[in-house]
Amino acid sequence: MPGAAGKAGYFLVVETQKGPGMRYSDSILGDLLKPIRRRWFDSVVDRHDGNAYDKSFGSWDHLVALIYAQLGGASSLRGLEAAWNANAHHHYHLGVGKLARSTLADANSRRPLAIFSETFAMLSGLADRLVRREGREMVRLIDSTPIPLGKLVDWAKCNGRITGLKLHVVYDPIADNPTDIAITEANVNDIEVGRQVPGEAGCTYVFDKAYCRYDWWSALHDAGARFVTRRKVNSRYRRRRWRPVTDRSGNGFTILSDAEIEPFGNKASRLTMPMRQVRLRRDNGETLTLITNDFQRTACQIASLYRARWQIELLFRWIKQHLKIKTFLGRSPNAIRLQLVAAMIAYVLLRIAARQSQLKMPALRFAELVAGRLFTRTTIDQIDKPAVCNPTTARPRHSPNQMAFEYA
Repeated sequence: MPGAAGKAGYFLVVETQKGPGMRYSDSILGDLLKPIRRRWFDSVVDRHDGNAYDKSFGSWDHLVALIYAQLGGASSLRGLEAAWNANAHHHYHLGVGKLARSTLADANSRRPLAIFSETFAMLSGLADRLVRREGREMVRLIDSTPIPLGKLVDWAKCNGRITGLKLHVVYDPIADNPTDIAITEANVNDIEVGRQVPGEAGCTYVFDKAYCRYDWWSALHDAGARFVTRRKVNSRYRRRRWRPVTDRSGNGFTILSDAEIEPFGNKASRLTMPMRQVRLRRDNGETLTLITNDFQRTACQIASLYRARWQIELLFRWIKQHLKIKTFLGRSPNAIRLQLVAAMIAYVLLRIAARQSQLKMPALRFAELVAGRLFTRTTIDQIDKPAVCNPTTARPRHSPNQMAFEYA
């Protein structure tokens, strides 16, 4: 009624109520996956024809689902399907869709392992660059851990102790980063995998006596690398001369002797480089004999390097306790190998996220928080704090759809 309003001296005001826009934030899982660039990943999938048999369930969906299973603790296909589909409102921003356990089972048996392996290699290189410093000492620990399968499958080989697989790892203890992995049958000798590790100039490789192979040692030496290992009982060496020991006490051990040696016997011709033998006694009374081609470090430093080999055992224990490599989402060789590589990818993603966010908390606590808040929309550096909620405006006394009249 514009005429009546004009005569009465008042005008019509229409109010609309609009709340503040919600600011989008990635979930914890979305933040963890950011180091995997989708364009790069798609090129890897195309190169290996990874979506040839499962076009409706692509390689990206597969990778994200297995990483989620590792971090979220899913131990069965049915449990993974239920938990994943219950969070369907997060799928769009992750670039994935709903999950069917039959589809996942088919993908586990057919998808090329090389896609996951190359993803791990890329992430490991990224993690290494995040902590690389000029002049930093380069140390690599080499070891393997058994993956028992028992009677779960009928195709696994037995090595006399376990029936299953072996996970071989090359590990950087300074950066807390596995740099290379391999998965073999349980009856494959460790040295067959170790000898494939190329020597890097200026790097020191530390391994146990299972990796005794003279031609590989010579290859490491020729590449400018050094190694420290434990002497095998049946290996034969001749002492050339004693070396002076200036400091005999170390952290948990005492140096007994230091000498230059040379091998003799049938295989002595394979080892022409100068060798050194360091004998030590641990505080528990055990005596160890170490072999090395390093003539620069002191005897205590050599012994400390071998003592640091325990860190790779701690890595294996952490992975077995906090990731899913004891129960499996499939029983085919490819399915189990995919799950093992996915576990290592999840571990590296956790390390990258912790470094980038500069979190000051134990790795165990961080992993527990991630497991409980995978779909929480918050930043990783705020993962141990309550989620921030956007404030709401006060509700008007009248309906926002009603007209409000004000006197002019």
